[in-house]
Amino acid sequence: MSTDKDYHVGKGDSVHPGKPVTVDRYTGGARINHWITATSLVLLALSGLSLFHPRLFILSALFGGGQSVRAIHPWVGVILFFSFLGLFLRFWKLNLWKREDGTWLARVRDVLTAHDERLPEIGKYNAGQKLVFWSMSVLIVVLITSGVVIWDQYFAAYTTIEQKRWALLVHSIAAILAISVWIVHVYAAIWVRGTIRAMTRGYVTGGWAWRYHRKWLRELVAKSPTKDTKRTAAE
Repeated sequence: MSTDKDYHVGKGDSVHPGKPVTVDRYTGGARINHWITATSLVLLALSGLSLFHPRLFILSALFGGGQSVRAIHPWVGVILFFSFLGLFLRFWKLNLWKREDGTWLARVRDVLTAHDERLPEIGKYNAGQKLVFWSMSVLIVVLITSGVVIWDQYFAAYTTIEQKRWALLVHSIAAILAISVWIVHVYAAIWVRGTIRAMTRGYVTGGWAWRYHRKWLRELVAKSPTKDTKRTAAE
């Protein structure tokens, strides 16, 4: 478990005085990286589901038919892996588990009922966001590893039929779990008003940061060189 002394704000995070106060949360590079990952996940979900069950094969029409979807799906998986690797390298330190994350998770009912006064101050990411991050980190590694085993075009000579069968089962289970985690992630982003703006425009308001990620805002303000920023950050 990391300590408060290990806590770091993200690259490019900063506070700007004004009415309202705005807080830079994501750089342009981070946002592009995120949307490449998100697009890859959607394309993989649609193409993978078209191969998962005959009743879903109609989805293959989105990719030009069965042969096309079989050729495209694994390459999109490669794009996803390297795109998410970029996100992982950017954000893994910020997603290390903190003492307050356990308290936040234990009081998740207060999160759902908006009783914010009962919640601990949180850094840039809360426990739910961290669980999504680490779940996707593990699942994407499982998906790329099992996907290579069943990618016959390039790796058929290196694996056995039995290995392919097990890999296909593991790949399918991991894919279903990844889709489920993604749905939770999207729902939470919509449910917490102002969250999507952070990943589309790169900033949030000071009020949003104060309500949901107060510890992160406090550290940003503490590092701010101007007294006006410190005075107005929570407005």
